[in-house]
Amino acid sequence: MLEKTENAGLETRRKAALARGVGVLTDHYAVSARNAEIRDADGNRLIDFAAGIAVLNTGHRHPKVMAAVRAQLDAFTHTCHQVVPYESYVRLAERLNALAPGDFAKKALFVTTGAEALENAVKIARAATGRSAVITFDGGFHGRTFMTMSMTGKVAPYKLGFGPMAADVFHAPFPNALHGISVEDSLRALEALFKADVDPARVAAIVFEPVQGEGGFNPAPKDFVTRLRALCDAHGIVMVADEVQTGFARTGTLFAMEAHGVAPDLTTMAKSLGGGLPISAVVGRAELMDAAAPGGLGGTYGGNPLGIAAANAVLDVIEEEDLCARATALGSVLKARLRAMQAAFLPELAEVRGPGFMIAAEFMDEAGTPLPELAEAIRRAALDRGLLLLTCGVHGNVIRFLAPLTIEDDVFAEALDILEAAAKAVKGA
Repeated sequence: MLEKTENAGLETRRKAALARGVGVLTDHYAVSARNAEIRDADGNRLIDFAAGIAVLNTGHRHPKVMAAVRAQLDAFTHTCHQVVPYESYVRLAERLNALAPGDFAKKALFVTTGAEALENAVKIARAATGRSAVITFDGGFHGRTFMTMSMTGKVAPYKLGFGPMAADVFHAPFPNALHGISVEDSLRALEALFKADVDPARVAAIVFEPVQGEGGFNPAPKDFVTRLRALCDAHGIVMVADEVQTGFARTGTLFAMEAHGVAPDLTTMAKSLGGGLPISAVVGRAELMDAAAPGGLGGTYGGNPLGIAAANAVLDVIEEEDLCARATALGSVLKARLRAMQAAFLPELAEVRGPGFMIAAEFMDEAGTPLPELAEAIRRAALDRGLLLLTCGVHGNVIRFLAPLTIEDDVFAEALDILEAAAKAVKGA
């Protein structure tokens, strides 16, 4: 079991100083980190299968990313790109325009957070179409700002006490076979929405995650994405793929949409783009991206030079270390281990799913009732043994696995042993 002494003192200070709404999952206080490992204030080692919520696909402090940031620190740290621009911003835009899904001319903009990227995608879609309504999906997560909170399809904890929500935001069910929602159900619900609540001629954008993140790592079926693309085309609606959590090799391709054979009009990205530094982007059709007037997009810290330097290095690392293939290989091993546990002693593990190394384990009883208590018990037992995991899902009954794609083989194997030991301890197996 891990010792806790300095951590306990820091936890007392946190509770006295920080707003209660800033939820904190653990009482381990980080003092150093490298690749897939964190050391806390008591010197305890944690194997990190959270990666700052999908921010560290290239691991903590990847040497190439750190070298790029240090070099930028020695040059300049801020000018505000809208005042005095810099070449690295332009270069990153050129690279992402070439890499993002879609065989058409693209342009880009950089901001700071995933929520800010989604806010700007909505602004662009509205400016380009002259329409106001936005459709998103139940279980989706798009951020905590007022617009993105309204777009998010989960009330607790994101919307509690913060109403009223932004106007002209509508939700439809997201396909989820395990919970009895088919592709046909979702598409029929969209058609019903068009008849009962909002004229499709008033819809600026449909926004979705190719794999829902907070919603439970639910992959969008290929047929759904294809037909959603056709629906958007039929009604002149901008399709926005929220790749904030799925992007940058996590799903076995640079972007999850590459697996679907159709391209969104706009792609939002953040998290692992910066390798640990804050940066986000919107990349999309040039004619849509140019709809906003000069000055309508951007922000003081948007495309900060340090984040830009980190992002250019992250793209290099993904290519040089073939992290897309690495994600697929790691995910295959994890899935096999989870399914072996399911067969041996864990029948409540109702489904193992996800592309690449974006893997989820969902827990339900024989009647199909979600088991959030079991997921949380396994998470806590793993943490007590030095493995950091996250839960997710509308019911909180899903464990998600987000280790860096750069994790060493021996550390990965150790983590899987800890996971199995934790699950056995909870089950008394």
